[in-house]
Amino acid sequence: MKTGTKPRSYLSVKDLSAAETLEVLRLAALLKREVRDGTPHPRLAGRTLAMIFQKPSLRTRVSFEAGMTQLGGHAIYLGPSDIKLGERETVEDIALTLSRMCDLIMARVFGHDIVAGLALHATVPVINALSDREHPCQCLADLQAIQERKSRFEGLKAVFVGDGNNVAQSFMYGGALLGMSVTVACPPGYEPLPEITADAAALGKGTGAEIAIAHDPVAACRGADVLYTDVWASMGQEAEAAQRMHAFQGFQINATTLGAAKPDAILLHCLPAHYGEEIDYATSRTPNSAIFDQAENRLHAQKALMVHLMGA
Repeated sequence: MKTGTKPRSYLSVKDLSAAETLEVLRLAALLKREVRDGTPHPRLAGRTLAMIFQKPSLRTRVSFEAGMTQLGGHAIYLGPSDIKLGERETVEDIALTLSRMCDLIMARVFGHDIVAGLALHATVPVINALSDREHPCQCLADLQAIQERKSRFEGLKAVFVGDGNNVAQSFMYGGALLGMSVTVACPPGYEPLPEITADAAALGKGTGAEIAIAHDPVAACRGADVLYTDVWASMGQEAEAAQRMHAFQGFQINATTLGAAKPDAILLHCLPAHYGEEIDYATSRTPNSAIFDQAENRLHAQKALMVHLMGA
């Protein structure tokens, strides 16, 4: 509940350096071990997290709320009808008010401008728990799952099959930051934002990571260490669902695309999954799958992020 200072926020994967990201992942691994060992870690005792939701979510709400409980703090859920961002009250006034009452703010929103506005005006750290531009907390969980299976990032080849959406854009930044090459295999017209692709590619030049766009999913998956996918139509794109269903035919993780990758390739999906569309059920349950490790890691990675931002 600081006033008069500008805290560190996390709106993009790029908001942490490579060294800071690796430190958050180290702490996330430690906190995960402590949970499994039954070792308490009340590092944020007495602290309060305000959770702003424009979009509902299973993993985001449970991971942040349970995470604050495990850290000894408290989380307050603020749903769409509680706040009505920009309607009942301005983003600026919400940010300033919550900053006087809470120690952290996380927001799961539609437009990235909303979470950026919260961070601009808040005097406590703001965490982007999803916007239409990025999903950086998901990327931390993804990176933790990869590290658990591969013990490294440098030299790995990852392929994101499907829509070049917010998850793909954060994943490109994450790979570029830590030296892991990322190819987004998508239908023409569904590429990530050109400026993010260019930015990630420039970042990757310093770490040895190649960032690329492809339109042949099987060819892109050849020799891959990591395969990743997400739903073809995200929340808010329901009107495009039929069009997307047609456009994304063939852009599925299944026996063919998994077979093109390395035998020990890791399979990721940020969930919820539409089985039979972007991934088939049988492939999601192979030994290659780290999907539910990845889901669990939302809890541990976000706890580590909150501790890092609070300097606790």
